[in-house]
Amino acid sequence: MVVAHATAVLLKRIVRRPRPDDARIQVLVSTPSQLSFPSAHAASTTAAAVAYGPLLAVGRVAPASVVATMAGSRLVLGVHFPSDVAIGVLVGWAVAVSMRRART
Repeated sequence: MVVAHATAVLLKRIVRRPRPDDARIQVLVSTPSQLSFPSAHAASTTAAAVAYGPLLAVGRVAPASVVATMAGSRLVLGVHFPSDVAIGVLVGWAVAVSMRRART
């Protein structure tokens, strides 16, 4: 989770895409920065779901629902574009799978 989060934060600082700014969207939470791409929340949540899902023997449905809930919440809260969340999920998945493969 830490590696996925750190990777997302590093990508944010490289890409420097600003968060959505539209008067029709009410932002419902504060954010640590004005940078949007990719979603570090989506990355770390996906990494946790991929890493811990098999350990908890909950199958694939529960981790997928956790990821979908977090990803959707970032959009509903108005702090990310859909592509920010999608790439955040991919970053989290890639980090978790890479770490799992490196361990075996």
